[in-house]
Amino acid sequence: MHASTLCNTLERRKALGNVLGVSPALVAIGLFLIVPMLIVVGYSLMEANPYGGVNPVFSQDAYTALLYERQLDDSLAFADAYLVIALRSIGIAGLTTLITLLIGFPVAVWLAMQPPNRRGLLIFLITVPFWANLLIRTYAWILLLRNTGVINNSLMGLGLIEQPLQLLYTDGAVLLGLVYTYAPFVVLPIYATLEKMDIRLLEAAQDLYAGRLRTLRKVVLPIAKPGILAGAILTFVPCLGAMVAPELLGGGTRMMLGNLIFRQFSDARNWPLGAALSLVLMAAVMLVLTVYALRAKRQRAVQGGA
Repeated sequence: MHASTLCNTLERRKALGNVLGVSPALVAIGLFLIVPMLIVVGYSLMEANPYGGVNPVFSQDAYTALLYERQLDDSLAFADAYLVIALRSIGIAGLTTLITLLIGFPVAVWLAMQPPNRRGLLIFLITVPFWANLLIRTYAWILLLRNTGVINNSLMGLGLIEQPLQLLYTDGAVLLGLVYTYAPFVVLPIYATLEKMDIRLLEAAQDLYAGRLRTLRKVVLPIAKPGILAGAILTFVPCLGAMVAPELLGGGTRMMLGNLIFRQFSDARNWPLGAALSLVLMAAVMLVLTVYALRAKRQRAVQGGA
């Protein structure tokens, strides 16, 4: 009896120690994640104040305004303006992810094939753009793409065009800015997975008369798959809420969810609608992460069963 009581006491102390050990993390999550999220949810269910902020009155108008607009006779009519912006954001984010993967995967493979004493320098060169502020780097693209910029002046100087091309304030300019910004987020995870690859696997594939494409498909791609998925998520999720590139390179006319939310809080002073849009964006991000987590869990289960 005495031994059983002592064992229970030790277990309770161990459980209390575990709780105390993770309590700082729980407090940080509560203060900096759960509480702000609850505030956003509360704002989305209140009435907008015309001068900014919210009136403490329950209202679902913010969620209604996502798909409907109120007519003069107080009836509701379907409005697809925000839906179009959301679909454009998803399309541009998806296309950005695809392009960065097409660019980043060969670069990561090439980096992994370099001698170990050279890889550090090459990784350093890839991360150099992070040393400059994103705003400055985006303004640099404006200097390149505007009508009197470097690209148009060079083409006109060579006699290839007579009038400046409209390169700035287009979806293409926004896409270019996003690809430039997030390409390293694809290269580095893929490189991290391929760096540990056993080179003897490539030699074995060659000994079995596998060509380069077959070796890439059967050996390199399966090894790089975790890095590819991680890079795709690290690119797609931030692109959904990107604000700097759409605002500066799109000129505010090629709007995405990020700058739409910003304008609701700043220009329109419709905080409930901005909060509702933020929650919709957060739900989309959580959906992507949940799908990734479930797929990873299924793959681990299959590998464990094998």
